[in-house]
Amino acid sequence: MTEGAGIRTGDLPDDLTASEAGMWQAFRNGSVYDLRSGDSVVDDPHGGHPWGPERSVRARIVAWLLLDGPPALAGRVSSLKLTGVQIVDTLELAGGTIVPYVELKGCRFEKEILLPEAHFTTLRLVDCSVPRLEAARVHTEGDLHLPRCRFQNGVRLTDAHIGTDLLLNQAVVYRDRRGCSITADGMTVGQDLQAEMLESHGELSLRSAKIGVSLSLRGAQLNNPYTRLALNAPQLTVERTMYLTPAGVGNPLLTSGTTPARGTRVQRFECRGGVRLDDGRFGDAVDLDRARFVLDEDQELSLRRLQTPELRFLGERPGRGKVILSGARIVTLIDRWTSWPGPGDLHMGGFTYENLVPQDAFPLTRRLEWVAAATAEYAPEPYERLAAVLRNSGEDEDAREVLLAKQRRRRETLPLAAKLWGYAQDWTVAYGYRPGRAAVWMAVLWAAASIAFAHASHPPVNKDGHPEWNPSLFALDLLLPFIDLGQQGQWQMSGAWQWVQTVVILLGWILATTVAAGATRLLRRS
Repeated sequence: MTEGAGIRTGDLPDDLTASEAGMWQAFRNGSVYDLRSGDSVVDDPHGGHPWGPERSVRARIVAWLLLDGPPALAGRVSSLKLTGVQIVDTLELAGGTIVPYVELKGCRFEKEILLPEAHFTTLRLVDCSVPRLEAARVHTEGDLHLPRCRFQNGVRLTDAHIGTDLLLNQAVVYRDRRGCSITADGMTVGQDLQAEMLESHGELSLRSAKIGVSLSLRGAQLNNPYTRLALNAPQLTVERTMYLTPAGVGNPLLTSGTTPARGTRVQRFECRGGVRLDDGRFGDAVDLDRARFVLDEDQELSLRRLQTPELRFLGERPGRGKVILSGARIVTLIDRWTSWPGPGDLHMGGFTYENLVPQDAFPLTRRLEWVAAATAEYAPEPYERLAAVLRNSGEDEDAREVLLAKQRRRRETLPLAAKLWGYAQDWTVAYGYRPGRAAVWMAVLWAAASIAFAHASHPPVNKDGHPEWNPSLFALDLLLPFIDLGQQGQWQMSGAWQWVQTVVILLGWILATTVAAGATRLLRRS
């Protein structure tokens, strides 16, 4: 019987093998067609044990069932549910509309699966061995499930549209000829993308992808020794949270999408290769709790211009490579000082945040080291941003310390004369950020000058009508350049006392100028 003849009446084609005939009847009945032997070693689709003709069906017959299959038996819904079956040759459904439900478990594909521009309701491949999945622009009304599958030559989901969830939990994907493990640029997922415990060997590309709820890479292991990027996801949009966090390891594996309970054995998210999340938009948070990034010197964890209400930067400090936050906009930054790289490996130009929630011990001295590490050359912006955040949280004293550190850092970039003037301001009133120090210096100088002038020769300028000599008032009149106490100009100083008088006047001007500069900064900050 030729293909298509008699199909609408449900007759079996003449050229079907016994295993294909069984699959045909199970399709009409909507039941599971299970060809497992019962031996777990033999039944392992990823193992080396061969499966004979008794467990094999031709890909052409599978496509025939899915695209133009026979009617269901009375009271049943036709569906393709295969377990432990080997599909021979290339399964090609490109451009087709597949109405029946499809679920294949523990199956082995001899050649690649071609699904470009195909339309499914729901497609589930669970624990299958697949040379390659080619599914650009595939469309599913429901889920696309690929958990525990192994793909020897990559997966392509470019511009795919997944109606609800995309599951890649515990999948193992090796690179294709272009070095990519999963290529999903421009993909749209209606709800969650779960790739927990994923093992990726090559570049995982999610450029311009859109995820309707959350993206979970909990416990995933991304490894790309071939090119610079292990995760390439610029302009990624996630409506809720992106998780690069641990997954619980139990029996069964705890990949439920929840954070493992305390005491649970966990597998951390680990990425060996560069990460690019530039221009990403995340509705709730980006969570890097306990994440591990293993970078080469020329590789980066790049978060340029990323936008999210919350960034949980709580991973392990990268031993090499750079962390780039230039232009990122965060509302709340949750971090610990042991997560940040050292000087030269952190860049934060234009990085803005509104709240700081440090974890563990993160004293101000460490926070200043964090800012200094991000500014190989002096830049005021990181200091001013940190000071503003501290001031808004009520930590005015810490904010003043940050601004003082900024002035000291700026001083090192000035010419010698300006640098000396900066040291004078620092020693006297700490650039105006410690105004109490000016009162101490004034008191010390006043006391010293008063004692000195008590022993000075002081003939009056005008023998008639001069005030009574008072060394303390005379010293105070010299120290306060903007106040006239009626002492200066009434007495003549000669010899060395003229030099003493000049020094006191100069010190008074220095103190007055630095106090005025500090007051100006305080008013400007207010």
